[in-house]
Amino acid sequence: MSTTTPAPKRAAAPAPKVALDSFQRLSRSTGAEVKQGDVILEVRDLTVNFWVNDSWFTAAEGLDYDLKAGEVLAIVGESGSGKTQSSMSLIGLLPKNGRTTGSAKLKGTELVGMPQSELREIRGNEISVIFQEPMTALNPVYTVGFQIVETLRTHFLMNPSDAKVRAIELMRLVEIPDPEDSFNKFPHQLSGGQRQRIMIAQALACDPKLLIADEPTTALDVTVQAEILKLMRELRTRVNAGIILITHSMGVVADMADRIIVMKDGRVVEHGTAADVFYRPQHPYTKALLAAVPHLGETRIEDGRSDALVVKDREFLALEPADDPSVVPALLLENVDITYPKQGRRPAFRAAEGINLRLNPGEVMGLVGESGSGKTTIGRAAVALLPVSAGKITVCGIDITGANNQELKPFRRTVGMVFQDPGSSLNPRLPIGESIGEPILLHEGLKGEALSKRVEDLLDSVELPRSYRNRYPHELSGGQKQRIGVARALALNPKLLVADEPTSALDVSVQARVLKLFSNLQEQYGFACLFISHDLAVVEMVSSKIAVMTHGKLVEVGATSDIVTYPQHPYTQRLLSAVPVPDPDNQRRRRELRDAIIEREHIVS
Repeated sequence: MSTTTPAPKRAAAPAPKVALDSFQRLSRSTGAEVKQGDVILEVRDLTVNFWVNDSWFTAAEGLDYDLKAGEVLAIVGESGSGKTQSSMSLIGLLPKNGRTTGSAKLKGTELVGMPQSELREIRGNEISVIFQEPMTALNPVYTVGFQIVETLRTHFLMNPSDAKVRAIELMRLVEIPDPEDSFNKFPHQLSGGQRQRIMIAQALACDPKLLIADEPTTALDVTVQAEILKLMRELRTRVNAGIILITHSMGVVADMADRIIVMKDGRVVEHGTAADVFYRPQHPYTKALLAAVPHLGETRIEDGRSDALVVKDREFLALEPADDPSVVPALLLENVDITYPKQGRRPAFRAAEGINLRLNPGEVMGLVGESGSGKTTIGRAAVALLPVSAGKITVCGIDITGANNQELKPFRRTVGMVFQDPGSSLNPRLPIGESIGEPILLHEGLKGEALSKRVEDLLDSVELPRSYRNRYPHELSGGQKQRIGVARALALNPKLLVADEPTSALDVSVQARVLKLFSNLQEQYGFACLFISHDLAVVEMVSSKIAVMTHGKLVEVGATSDIVTYPQHPYTQRLLSAVPVPDPDNQRRRRELRDAIIEREHIVS
């Protein structure tokens, strides 16, 4: 076993230096000032309806709760339970066919029925929202820095240079790398986790009194997630903010929530303190929800030894020796470098360097690491969606390094990919059946009854009704769309499947069903899989090996039980310590221990 060396230290991000108190506020404030513990939001009999097919459909009904300044209220439930729509109704962000009834008072001011002109002064100022999908919430034609500045200058009398200073400080606060340079980047030039951090910086810009966080850490790896949660905890004490946390991660709920509302089919089925809901759940649905949560550390080894490969000093991780040299690996990366070319004045960027990785047939390997570490880059290169600048990639014995499109056509049949965002990876103008059948039509030329039979068999394999073949993507839930993505990826019976964050956008009950389905399909079809994820508990459930990446380099590769139980590299140890566990008392101890490590080492994970 190699001796490990500590990771380089980074200084903790400084607090913002531009005090908002020194600038005149343009938007009016609602109600009186509140102190810690005062009720900031009163919701009574809140009901949300949508006019669909000539009738009113109820999305949420009869919500009653109070939110105090400095308190975190978590709303949990599966997709379609009404948790997001009930919160969006507070600030008038429902679609045109939506209707809100009941009462919601912010510091004594009624929000339901308030004119849009007055709501615009409250949005971003008194109430901020962290949206679930940053790519659709951020404007693609403006730089991310401009969008933060726009929020500041809408609500404060602030000149552009002061607003830019404040924006860069906020970006530094949420750990955006090189904020001065990132200020001028467009959303598509940032990773998914970095876009989410920009959304959070924009939401925190005006020190809001109420923060609605809709899945704020869905796209974030656990180290950044831990820092963002720490940032939100500090916000509620610094500006007496009340936080409504909408999430499907019970670990995040255990880490953050003071009180919890559990919703199902638009109704509240349980409401209580975090301790009551986690340790003494009453409703059968709450018990089922908690039972579906994956727990990190379920795979353990007894002898305390680890055969994991660990990088040391500045070396690259060596290629793992083959157990059987006669076996042709499903995926083999040898000294691979991947560089994004120079664009305009922006220099070339090396996203992955010195990658050595072996994936055997029928094996599932989890690839984990922080946002921007190069995980997705490796996955895309493995299916020839990105060229390599050095090294060699072999898939099922085929060298795909430098191959052109014509040479790659037969290779495409041997690989499949499940994308992170199922909604944007499906063509909105094609019915589901055509999306699944398209690769079969292109590569095998099947048409008519034969093609229809294959599509129906694939829908059966992912446990969806055959009638869904005639539906469009917008008519399906997130979990159903992800199943369609899996069915399409398996259409040609690939030997290698790359799954890029396949369950990140799913709530825990749907996630558990999709993971069980994935394991069954893997046994049935026998494909090798590179499973890219930031959720280590999920990776532990499905993979036999784990590879850990940071800053474009592999730092540790080994059996799942080795990595989870006895991590060797300091980065892997920090990654595991940052994973929130669905147990409030245990999570509090883990958080205090991790905060003490960060304080002692003066690093931000």
